[in-house]
Amino acid sequence: FQGGNNAGHTIAVEDKTYKFHLMPSGAVHKKSLVLGNGVVIDPKVLIEEIERLKKDGFNPDISISDRANIIMPYHRILDGIEEKMKGSLAAGTTRKGIGPCYSDKISRFGIRFSDLLDIDVFKEKLKLIVPIKQKIFEAFGEDIKLDVDSIFNEYLTYREYLKDYVKDTSVFLNNAYDKGSTILMEGAQGAHLDIDHGIYPFTTSSNTNAGGICTGAGISPNKIDRIIGIMKAYTSRVGEGPFPAELCDAEGEYLREKGREFGTTTGRPRRCGWLDLVLVNYSCLLNNFSALAITKIDVLTGMKKIKICYAYDYKGQIIYNFPSNMDILAKCKPIYKEFDGWEEFDWKKVKDANSLPEPISKYVSYIEEQTKTPICMISFGPKRDETLILKDVFRGV
Repeated sequence: FQGGNNAGHTIAVEDKTYKFHLMPSGAVHKKSLVLGNGVVIDPKVLIEEIERLKKDGFNPDISISDRANIIMPYHRILDGIEEKMKGSLAAGTTRKGIGPCYSDKISRFGIRFSDLLDIDVFKEKLKLIVPIKQKIFEAFGEDIKLDVDSIFNEYLTYREYLKDYVKDTSVFLNNAYDKGSTILMEGAQGAHLDIDHGIYPFTTSSNTNAGGICTGAGISPNKIDRIIGIMKAYTSRVGEGPFPAELCDAEGEYLREKGREFGTTTGRPRRCGWLDLVLVNYSCLLNNFSALAITKIDVLTGMKKIKICYAYDYKGQIIYNFPSNMDILAKCKPIYKEFDGWEEFDWKKVKDANSLPEPISKYVSYIEEQTKTPICMISFGPKRDETLILKDVFRGV
């Protein structure tokens, strides 16, 4: 319902690993898939992902919103120019054109899939937009030439491939809901990359929280039954911005290496730190999660002591709520509660909550207590059988 190919997610199925940027995680389940109107789509990337799945025997049943905006070549160019011009204030974007595409959407300069299907409309929009972008490049002193015809012809090939996937997905989703189908919506990025509620301006360009489902998929709030928050057992971040609980030492490197914390899209090493409950609690406030799922708890194995940040110290003042002022956040010091770590053990022997080592139980219980939100799942590996279900939150859905 939001984002684009600036985000990535890795899916492990038996002996195969898939790295998706646009395709929903459900692609390997052979179920109906939807890219909603809130997603910005690079058609070349989407086609590559569809072809990858087809080679492995999947035939993705995907629907693309006719209202979804399309990433154009000039968006990627502008992304790079703007990051360069911002200097030390650069957000650390992936330079995939996401921000400029959303900017055009808001400025009503965007090209949607419904435009691409109508060749005449598409050509007219290019004739209007490309000269404007050309002047912007020149104003920045960039010697980059755009050609309307070459862009038009390139995107016609994408149109031919994708045209049968395009439909009014709002109607499709609401009809499916009315028929009693189960619909699982998946966000592309974390709560604190949200354009309104995140660590602004070091955010993405869309609403990543649960409210984005309504605008990004065309679904009424009344139809959202349950909201599950997914969190790591520690904190990680790609890109710039304040990070009070960051570990810039051997412990941070340990988390990064053991957790394989390198961006799926960029390959950049992620910044790692202790779990920050100030951030988690703000996410709970915004989304009113039905439950939380904790991932990568196995990464903490082998650490003698483990910490959780439960508040910030700002010039002697204790802060429990996430501040909107980034200058304040940058000066906040984490206040920690320390826990005993746990040694390596056979995770395959974990069958229920009672079989968890006591230090893990205490760690998880503290998170549940502080967030006032039940923990429904704990994962200790990327495979499907490496997840412990504590509460079946989808029963009856």
